[in-house]
Amino acid sequence: MFARLALCSRQPSRNWQSNGSPVSIRAFSQSKIYLPRPHGKSFAHRSELKQAKRIVVKLGSAVVTRGDECGLALGRLASIVEQVAVLQNQGREMMIVTSGAVAFGKQRLRHEILLSQSVRQALHSGQNQLKEMSIPVLEARACAAAGQSGLMALYEAMFTQYSTCTAQILVTNLDFHDEQKRRNLNSTLYELLRMNIVPIINTNDAVGAPPVPNSDLQGGNVMSIKDNDSLAARLAVEMKADLLIALSDVEGLYDSPPGTDDAKLIDIFYPGDQQLITYGTKSRVGMGGMEAKVKSALWALEGGTSVVIASGTHPKVTGHVITDIVEGKKVGTFFSEVKPAGPTVEQQTEMARHAGRSLASLHPEQRGEIIYSLAELLTEKKDEILSANRKDLELATASGRLSQALINRLSLSTAKLNSLAIGLRQLAVSSMDSVGRVIRRTRVANNLELEQITVPIGVLLVIFESRPDCLPQVSALAIASGNALLLKGGKEAANTNKILHQLTQEALSIHGVSDAIQLVSTREEVEDLCRLEKMIDLIIPRGSSQLVREIQRAAKGIPVLGHSEGVCHVYIDSDASIDKTIDIVRDSKCDYPAACNAMETLLIHRDLLRTPIFDQIIDMLRTEHVKIHAGPQFASYLTFSPSEVKSLRTEYGDLECCIEVVDSMQDAVDHIHKYGSSHTDVIVTDNEETAQQFLQQVDSACVFWNASSRFADGYRFGLVLILQELKLVSVQHGYMPEVQWAWRGF
Repeated sequence: MFARLALCSRQPSRNWQSNGSPVSIRAFSQSKIYLPRPHGKSFAHRSELKQAKRIVVKLGSAVVTRGDECGLALGRLASIVEQVAVLQNQGREMMIVTSGAVAFGKQRLRHEILLSQSVRQALHSGQNQLKEMSIPVLEARACAAAGQSGLMALYEAMFTQYSTCTAQILVTNLDFHDEQKRRNLNSTLYELLRMNIVPIINTNDAVGAPPVPNSDLQGGNVMSIKDNDSLAARLAVEMKADLLIALSDVEGLYDSPPGTDDAKLIDIFYPGDQQLITYGTKSRVGMGGMEAKVKSALWALEGGTSVVIASGTHPKVTGHVITDIVEGKKVGTFFSEVKPAGPTVEQQTEMARHAGRSLASLHPEQRGEIIYSLAELLTEKKDEILSANRKDLELATASGRLSQALINRLSLSTAKLNSLAIGLRQLAVSSMDSVGRVIRRTRVANNLELEQITVPIGVLLVIFESRPDCLPQVSALAIASGNALLLKGGKEAANTNKILHQLTQEALSIHGVSDAIQLVSTREEVEDLCRLEKMIDLIIPRGSSQLVREIQRAAKGIPVLGHSEGVCHVYIDSDASIDKTIDIVRDSKCDYPAACNAMETLLIHRDLLRTPIFDQIIDMLRTEHVKIHAGPQFASYLTFSPSEVKSLRTEYGDLECCIEVVDSMQDAVDHIHKYGSSHTDVIVTDNEETAQQFLQQVDSACVFWNASSRFADGYRFGLVLILQELKLVSVQHGYMPEVQWAWRGF
């Protein structure tokens, strides 16, 4: 075997198990120990790729070569080296199969040929003739011989920046078919990995013989090495690698040649699906095309190595494509032997879009019938829903991973289901009243609060946490507005979400559009769903502000309709009556403390301290087991105070609240503007002039006078919010008797 080793002198220490299996022990703060796994069975799901210990990264010619095919793409190569070094320093064993020697050598030889031209010839040939001076066709073997040392020197220099050692190995087909040479190769590679060195492997194109036709796949353990795709596959199986990442100049495997009409990227490819693929031509450089890559990938998969084919040239993903794949993100095409029983999320989205068009074409009365049917099913199937919910609660409680606030959001009850059904019936009536027509934007602007319109957007993705009652609520709104819907709920509510979705589809089936609403129940990560910009039109996160921020960061080209925290205030004015105050504060905080419209901060006028109304507020909160935190001003009035609040911008989402003292109504308004989230704020007072000033000055979506903050709810308002081009453009106001309020809009 011809093998040239270029080793660094630095060798990090390694500890070894008694059976000889390596375990990486490193001095890096973020390093992990990746134990070897039994080889022979590939990973079934992308999420399992995080467990990969031994990884082969194959760099195609188009990845490492410049567009002019003469020289290397140094920027791409540097980012790839960085990612490999990061994974190596995490405790993984990394190997690289690289192209690029021919391109590097071509650049060098072209330069040498130009320099070797006689200076006299160049001077006397004239400028025009100099421009026309031709470079002879360069033979690939000579280019490889001239470029191999420079390519390796470049790799060494780049990896040295990350204190990572490298070694070069050149192989030919004979090194795998000759048993002694194959054993020597394996021994060398294992020794390099043991010493924490990244082997960089390439075919020895300077001496390699032309490939034998039709000998790339011979079954069993035999694969002819005719390009770096087959080399990487053979090497991965020989070395019992967990994962082979094949980087090329395309995003992955398409069902037809990339760039053609209707060509779709295949997320997961299964053995036996080859007949579904129409292959195009090979890339501009290199010996292999996509067909060769697929054959090599399937061969490696059969040998127990998972494979992902992805783009190593796309400027938006090059800098993190390798690490994204290892983290289990939806990048490129993942080869799997395990075919899921149900449809993929891409197929679900297509199904939803197709049925959504039929849903949008229904008359408003028909959509109202669907919503009303769903409300009836929630009542009829109450016992089944609550039984599924109890299973989720038992699992969540046993796991200990959810806070009490999330447990409360997860819990359903007969009262909740009845309230939900009432709300859906209200929405059904509103939907039936809708004329269901598209109105021009100018008309909408002129009649914003008078017109109710239904304009479908397309496919909505709604991601929600814990609250299973969100599923029928959002489904009803999507039905009313004629939008297809993709739902992704938290796994903690899996059983409840499943039955609620079944009931939703049962209601949709009365007009033949059951597929318009899909529940994602596969292992899809939320971040992966946010990458489906060609399939999803709008993402709506329903949950904590942290969830909203995460979705906004993860969304790739898809608009996100998010929301802020629900830091809601109730201000008790000096002219407030006792009865109203106690009822409003109790309902605002204790009715449903996990809701975003629950009171989080109670502002009390200074004149009310040490009065009966103040004492009764405190007694009521204690009776309701509400934990009280003192604001800075409130704490200054007390000798022994509750725990002082860490932040006045806290959304507790539980039976906790902050109490703070203010000197006036204006002081309360200033506090709300400084620490609130512009969600819902309340004043309790019998002074109409003070109330009107509060209503006019507070800049929040909902501002109430003598009403609980919990009234900031679509069903209680009687609102139907209709989406058009990512904006809320129409609101129909309902009447709330004996409640004075101001609605600011969104």
